[in-house]
Amino acid sequence: MAHLHYIKRPSTLNTNAPLLIMCHGYGSDENDLFSFQSELPDELFIISVKAPYQLQPYGNAWYAIHFDAEQGKWSDNEQAILSRDLLANFIDYACGAYPVNPDNVTLLGFSQGTILSYSVALTYPEKVKNIVALSGYINEDIIPNDLEKSSYNHLDIYCSHGTVDQVIPVDWARKTKPFLDRLDIANTYSEFPVGHGVAPQNFYDFKAWLDKRI
Repeated sequence: MAHLHYIKRPSTLNTNAPLLIMCHGYGSDENDLFSFQSELPDELFIISVKAPYQLQPYGNAWYAIHFDAEQGKWSDNEQAILSRDLLANFIDYACGAYPVNPDNVTLLGFSQGTILSYSVALTYPEKVKNIVALSGYINEDIIPNDLEKSSYNHLDIYCSHGTVDQVIPVDWARKTKPFLDRLDIANTYSEFPVGHGVAPQNFYDFKAWLDKRI
């Protein structure tokens, strides 16, 4: 896979800016979450990345989702792990290329982008400080088996999900908080009466959370 394509919004700070990397969902592209940028704090250096796998007729994905009559819907975890490592390397690239603080990196994901963000943070915790995890879940097949060997006490995670999400069941998301609690990772979990999307109140909720942590 080639280097990730991205778009960016510079910070008002000339040095040591907090970095926010946006990871879109399956079938979307880098312009999707970037629509939030005008409402987010000016001091954030924002980068929105495009997932590496192109879908037909349009859109992109971090990994394939296969639909099979016998197995139902399942994820290509090998592709997901490749994308996880690609995104981890991209964090290093961005911290070297732009005037940002490598100790203040936030990942903001939606759906498949959230699944990838969790995976990066739990595999490479030294690269990430905060996660805004919208409408996703933790895929335990793409994170290390020996989590207890790593330190995660610097991480802080905002999780939210729609109670009537028709794509990723809310029951999957409800497993997140107990999982993170067991690892002593600070986290906030919220639900909103919507489907697979971000309600206005959800946006203002995570924006307020983020404001306090950058």
